[in-house]
Amino acid sequence: MLIPMILSGGAGTRLWPVSRESHPKPFMRLADGQTLLGRTYRRALACPEVGEVMTITNRDYFFQTRDVWGEASGDARCAARYLLEPVGRNTAPAILLGALDAQARHGDDAVLLVLPADHLIRDGAAFARDVAQARALAADGHLVTFGIRPSHPETGFGYIHAGEALGGGDGLRVRGFVEKPALERARQLLEGGDHYWNSGMFCFTAGALVKAFAELAPALLTAGRQCLEATARTEAAPQPFVELEAQGFAAMESISIDYAIMEKAANVAVVPASFDWSDIGSWNALAELSEADADGNRSQGDAILVDSHGCFVQSEDRTVATVGVEDLVVIDTADALLVAHRDRVQDVKEVVSRLKASGHEAYKLHRTVFRPWGSYTVLENGSRYKIKRIEVKPGESLSLQMHHHRSEHWIVVSGMARVVNGENEFFVRPNESTYIPAGHKHRLENPGVVNLVMIEVQSGEYLGEDDIVRFSDVYGRS
Repeated sequence: MLIPMILSGGAGTRLWPVSRESHPKPFMRLADGQTLLGRTYRRALACPEVGEVMTITNRDYFFQTRDVWGEASGDARCAARYLLEPVGRNTAPAILLGALDAQARHGDDAVLLVLPADHLIRDGAAFARDVAQARALAADGHLVTFGIRPSHPETGFGYIHAGEALGGGDGLRVRGFVEKPALERARQLLEGGDHYWNSGMFCFTAGALVKAFAELAPALLTAGRQCLEATARTEAAPQPFVELEAQGFAAMESISIDYAIMEKAANVAVVPASFDWSDIGSWNALAELSEADADGNRSQGDAILVDSHGCFVQSEDRTVATVGVEDLVVIDTADALLVAHRDRVQDVKEVVSRLKASGHEAYKLHRTVFRPWGSYTVLENGSRYKIKRIEVKPGESLSLQMHHHRSEHWIVVSGMARVVNGENEFFVRPNESTYIPAGHKHRLENPGVVNLVMIEVQSGEYLGEDDIVRFSDVYGRS
């Protein structure tokens, strides 16, 4: 059995303002309308003998992840399983707990295919062929990584030093790993021809990986087993998930699988990738997905570039025009605009750091915010008032809640709303409205089969999202 293990975490700060903490890079939609996470699911499902797909992600991203799985899997007869992290602890703890979970349910011989959720690979057929090579090596006890043949002297990736061939396939023995090199060293590695970029994708059996942890990182293995033993198992239909015990997981060492295992193990192999690959690590990488015009400009959305050269412009809603500029990246969203020189796009993360330090919500939230029940969009925000468009999916409901400082007026645009307002429960239909005074317990639910769309007008002395007291919530939020 093959079990793709998809790692979906990280804020993708270098892709701000599209990637934000509450809606990070794996959920970004590319020009074709697909998310990186959705493309990863489809790529995994296309491999032969997939028994289930395991996703390891933060608990806050569970409901968005589940929605992407439903969109991507279609009619696939394959189970989805989720391991939910209370905090980020790098790749070694995540992969170890996934391996222990798979080993307990499927045995030592279950083959794990570890895939970051934010990589872009468009040649699915070549990917499947290379996975078959990796599976054969994993079945022989190797810990397998996928190497990307370098196209230029890149200083932002680690490198794999490949040795002699293994067996009758394309696999090579790994002689060693090289940390992210300086430029001159990167040129030497490129010219040598026997070094590959480390893609961060792996393949091994559950038994072989657990054995490697026992030999090379026994304290981490012990902590992982203790965490799983303390974890309350919840099988929530239709998708099973395991919410990892918070204290035990937080106590595990935060370390990458490369440092903990791969760089120390003697049985590491590499499959040189025959597929295209990008980790979409910056706006320059994303720009490469668009075709350049005669002046080297690339754009997505409504953009006009006059006497401009080497620019990338992405616009969501508005027309963006440039005149007489060169080598700029311009990213326009509903509530934030980024203008950067193409040579400085790696420093976009500094913008996020400053926003976070100042308490500005733009580091975390978009104007449209996704929730387990649907989404809301802030249409206008002024002194003592805020206007939102709220969309609730069929059969879903908000928590039973109360606000201390604000009142709310709800107007239904389409669909049907079931409302709890104080001691009363009633339906609100299109073109009807209701008023929720401050201090009243209330709940909004969509009992229908089409999306509920409504306008909410808030008024009061404080309109922050943290003015909420939840009394009950079907999604387990505090």
